[in-house]
Amino acid sequence: MSSINNAGTYKLGDRTVKRMGYGAMQLAGKGVFGPPKDRDAALAVLREAIESGVDHIDTSDFYGPHVTNQIIKEALHPYPQDLVIVSKIGARRGADASWNPAFSAEDLEAAVHDNLRNLGLDVIEVVNLRAMFDVHGPAEGSLEAPLTVLAELQRKGLIKHIGLSNVTRKQIEDGRKITEIVCVQNQYNLAHREDDALIDQLAAEGTAYVPFFPLGGFSPLQSSTLSDVAARLGATPLQVALAWLLKRSPNILLIPGTSSVGHLRENLAVADLDLPEDAMQELNGIAAKA
Repeated sequence: MSSINNAGTYKLGDRTVKRMGYGAMQLAGKGVFGPPKDRDAALAVLREAIESGVDHIDTSDFYGPHVTNQIIKEALHPYPQDLVIVSKIGARRGADASWNPAFSAEDLEAAVHDNLRNLGLDVIEVVNLRAMFDVHGPAEGSLEAPLTVLAELQRKGLIKHIGLSNVTRKQIEDGRKITEIVCVQNQYNLAHREDDALIDQLAAEGTAYVPFFPLGGFSPLQSSTLSDVAARLGATPLQVALAWLLKRSPNILLIPGTSSVGHLRENLAVADLDLPEDAMQELNGIAAKA
């Protein structure tokens, strides 16, 4: 049986977590909207993750909305003492399943309270503010007002730490003038490497980087190079893509999501997969072809 301890650990706020975590987005229904087809399967995935040693779960109350957090609470509450639950605010789901900005003080405060209630927590370990200037990727715009609101909720004891999602380097630097930023969560994977320099800078500063869509998101990574390397190593292409991220930088925390226990086990087994340097070099060339 694989051990996720082999992937190592990294600091997240004032906690230290294993670098193999779990992202809960896929526990909701199709399009991250509504309830799952199989609630019992969703509960089983979460319990299997904890039994396998996962101590970092990434979620949001706008997944569903509310559904994912309610499933997490049903499956795992009362929570293990070492479990770090990270949530995300800054968006609201429309009745048509659209993703809409929710940046007002009222929106942000309500979102924090929704997370607390649906997760059954008194304080959220880390709350990531998701910038929504462009839903498809980072775009410049001031985060001063929403971060000031979050800093006040932090002072009130509802939030322990604050992170940023879907942001630029400038937004991170500006944000640090308001509050400590303990992690950054942007899209990053073998084929989408716009944050290469940012990851290296954050690593030098001791800040965690949490790539979302590490396997390509709604369009899974596909590459003949990836498939060839995987075949040589006796692994699946998606396992190799995750292993590449683990080796890419020590500050990367993985949160691959799934609604399947079998797929979860495949993901966690990546902790035992060591990529030789020649495989890393081959994989590094994928982005140039994407």
